[in-house]
Formats: sequence, C-alpha cells, structure tokens
Amino acid sequence: MKRRPTIIDVAKKAGVSKTTVSRVITGDGANVREETYQRVQEAIEELSYTHNAVASSLRTDHTNIIMLSLPDITNPFWPAVARGVQDRMETEGYAVVFANSDWDPQREKMFLEMARRNRFDAILINPVSVSNDELKMTHIPTVLIGSHEDFPDFDIVGSDSYGATQLALSHLYDFGHRRIGLIRGKRQSRPGHSRLRSYEDFLQGKGLPLDNSLIVRVPFDEVGGRQALRQLLTLSHPPTAVLAANDILAIGALQAAHESGLSVPDQLSIVGIDDIFAASATTPSLTTVAKPQYEIGRQAAEFLLDHLG
Repeated sequence: MKRRPTIIDVAKKAGVSKTTVSRVITGDGANVREETYQRVQEAIEELSYTHNAVASSLRTDHTNIIMLSLPDITNPFWPAVARGVQDRMETEGYAVVFANSDWDPQREKMFLEMARRNRFDAILINPVSVSNDELKMTHIPTVLIGSHEDFPDFDIVGSDSYGATQLALSHLYDFGHRRIGLIRGKRQSRPGHSRLRSYEDFLQGKGLPLDNSLIVRVPFDEVGGRQALRQLLTLSHPPTAVLAANDILAIGALQAAHESGLSVPDQLSIVGIDDIFAASATTPSLTTVAKPQYEIGRQAAEFLLDHLG
C-alpha cells in the first residue's frame, strides 16, 4: 500500500521548511511570499496531501467537530432541526456528527462518552435520560434542544409546547368541542409535563371537568397514536376531539379513526403539533400547530458558537 504523504514530503518537494507549509495549510500565511505560497500549493496538489486534522487537534485541543444527539432521527421533526444546526456550524468550519439514541439511555451515555473520548468541541442534545449534573461532568460546552425544565446550568433552545397546546385546544373549543382527549408521548425517562399541564390549565380555565380516562400515554410513534385512539374509542363516552402531542401520534390516531369507520373531522376532530411535511399528505390534511424546526436548529448552533467563542 502506498504511503500517505506527510507535511515533510510537501516541504521537501516545495523546497521550504515544515513551518512554512504549516502556515500555508492553517491559513496563517500572511508573511509567506506569494511565490513560496504557490510552490507549497502545487506540492500539496501533486502529492495529493491531506491535512491531518487529528494531529492538529492534539496540538490545539480543538477538533472542529460537534455532536448532535437526538432521540429519534426518523421522526420527521428532527431533520429540519439538524439541517439548521449543520448549515450554521458549517459556516464556522465545524463538522456535525449525528448520534441517534433511539430513546435508549445506555446509547445516549455511550455517545456522550464518545464525544468526550474523541475530544469533540461541543454537544447539542435533546436528552433522553442524562441529568444536568451528568452533562456538566463531561466538561464539554453543551446546549440543549427541546423543552426541558430540569437543566438550570445550560442554554436551551426549544418551542413553546405549553402555548402550542393552548392554541390547539382553543381551536377545538371554538369549534364546539367540550370533551377533548389528549394523546401524550411516553418517554423512557422524564415525562415532559408541559403539554399535560397546559391541557389541565385549559380545562380549568374553561370550567370543564378533568377526566383522566381521556388522557392516554403511549410511545412516540404512529403505532402509539393508533393504540391511543382505539383506547379512547372504547370509552362509554368517547371524546369528540383529540389533541396529539405531535404529528406522528396524530397521524397514527387518524389511521385508527379511518379503520374504525369514523369520518374526520365530521365525526371526530384530530389536531397535532409540529407541522411536519407528512401532515399535509394525510386524508384529510392534518390540522396542526407549526413549530420553527429549522430556526430552532440554527439558534441552538448560535448559542453553541457563543460558548466556543
């Protein structure tokens, strides 16, 4: 196998010192003569030399790599967030490594250890089970994405899930619904109470009774959404409308409604939250509350860059 060319090989071919080559490669070539600069560039091209970023990171303690850890990259909400992160970080010369935890606490811890072991410069994370103190112990600049109330030591970028729930419930209330079901997403760890709290506050504000049988907690996927609606439909007094914690759950509920022969929205209204692309492709199109996915990603990246300074 042919040996990979080194910075010494480039220096010999260009007839300059290794320090001069290093200055050209790292962009610190202001004091390098134009003729010398061109010779170095030609040598790099002829030898197909690639700068060893790993070796540089050992000297500078920077890898220009960050980790984006998400619970489920197959959820259509996250790709736009990830794109917002990547677009912003790329402009500053950072690469983004995606880590999909699959809602698994052990996988999440494994990825965090990987980030620490490989000297990643920073972490963006939507936590599954890791705690505030555990994140602090990584000693890596970290920003959280999502709605989290138990991370006082970190910047957090998310959307107003409480307000989105209020907006969706107001929409259903204005259409005459008084018995509204809530499909919550079940996480492996922290429950995420903002939607539930908003639901309870809304009912109290409207003078409506709280019926716990109308609240169903299922996994964050379409199967969970179908399961939840089937359960709600078995009630002696089923809801006339359902709010799902996200569009994936709402689409599952919509499928279950069709399977049960119910006409949506004539016989049952269903509302989701997120406004993913698939919401517009259902029959009928899903009513949903939009969240600024791409902007969330970009803002999280901005906060992270502030920390990296």
